[in-house]
Amino acid sequence: MDEISIQNIVNEQRKYFLSGKTLPLKFRLETLEKLENLIKQNIDKLNEAFILDFNKHPFDVLSTEVFLVLEEIKYFKKHLKTLMKPKRVRTSLINFPSKGYLINEPYGVVLIMAPWNYPFQLTFEPLVGAIASGNTIILKPASYTKNVSKVIEEIIDNFPSSYIACVTGGRQENQALLEQKFDYIFFTGGQTVGKLVLEKASKYLTPVTLELGGKSPCIVDKNCDIDIAARRITWGKFLNAGQTCVAIDHVYVHEDVHDLLLERINYYIDKFYFKNNKLSDEFPSLINEKHKDKVSSFLDDSKIIRGGKFVTPLRLEPTIMDHVTKDDKIMQEEIFGPILPILTYSDLDALISYQKTLDKPLALYCFSKDKKVIKKIITNLSFGGGCINDTIMHLTNTNLPFGGVGASGMGSYHGPSSFKTFSHQKSILIKSKHELKMKYPPHKEKTYKFLKKMSKIK
Repeated sequence: MDEISIQNIVNEQRKYFLSGKTLPLKFRLETLEKLENLIKQNIDKLNEAFILDFNKHPFDVLSTEVFLVLEEIKYFKKHLKTLMKPKRVRTSLINFPSKGYLINEPYGVVLIMAPWNYPFQLTFEPLVGAIASGNTIILKPASYTKNVSKVIEEIIDNFPSSYIACVTGGRQENQALLEQKFDYIFFTGGQTVGKLVLEKASKYLTPVTLELGGKSPCIVDKNCDIDIAARRITWGKFLNAGQTCVAIDHVYVHEDVHDLLLERINYYIDKFYFKNNKLSDEFPSLINEKHKDKVSSFLDDSKIIRGGKFVTPLRLEPTIMDHVTKDDKIMQEEIFGPILPILTYSDLDALISYQKTLDKPLALYCFSKDKKVIKKIITNLSFGGGCINDTIMHLTNTNLPFGGVGASGMGSYHGPSSFKTFSHQKSILIKSKHELKMKYPPHKEKTYKFLKKMSKIK
């Protein structure tokens, strides 16, 4: 699609938004209901598309893509009426008597740019929040997952393009979109493109949410249930072949339990992903050759203790690299593939001090039974979100905001946070005819002394 066509869509959406059609509760709920039905009707097409794009099993399509979107719709169908109501807030003594309100209003025309790793979920979850908040929306699904993007486009074509539109394509379309004036931009992807989005948004002072990534660590304390840790680490790392923004990037394990953890991770790799000593046909592939080249560059034969081989051109075995150090290449950037580096530590304070010198990750995980260890990690380290004694699952809780901090992103969404993200909170003060007249000049000494006393100034 060329830039003129995209500009026309933006203009038509602005007209539609300014008409006020998206504002009523009934309209928003009917749109969510329609979207829910369309998703359910297209589940078979989605399953086929995910197999073609990167061999994703239908269970994972449902559990990590579709189910989360349906849960988001379910949340808003239940709570949207309450979220839309003006919220009464207390006012200050100086405004007595008065009433204060917070009113949520939609931003207007919203651009949602989605990545390829969870192409359905990361397109539709923010879409649900933008619909619920009363905006018009242009979606830009990932170009790498062309089959899933085609199904997304078919679903969105059931809505007028002046309300919700889908723009497919690659770099040219991305550039054309970012030249337009939007009222809000929601981007999920890598830091390089995220910086470009922020730069382009600055031209119009457009507010932005950036959902990025980073090297999310997992800390395994010596005082933990090793079997549970190994099972949940294995699943959290190799889900979607490691192509998950909140996947465990690497593990720091206390040296006292290093060998036992490795033994159990090996056990669960066999249990989950192998049949008759052969990698299961259900294990996902890397998205394309370009990404394969990047992931392959991290492989170090001298440190691989399991895996490291491609069983098909794009399917890499679950791989473990042991005795990794902070200076190794694999520790310099986000892996985004099925390679698990293992590092050991003996001094938690030293590990925390080192982690503080790094960019703040999107997620952090900790396995421990020791409440003091858990508190020390949570209190001293900054990260987007995470789990204690689990991995990944924090993002499935609608009531927990999901987002990064620092280099891993800005802003958050999911459930009530999505409504807040896609709404401007307008402050309203309603004053009665009565008032404290001391604010008007000429000012008297006694009113100045009174104000000093109220301000607790001696």
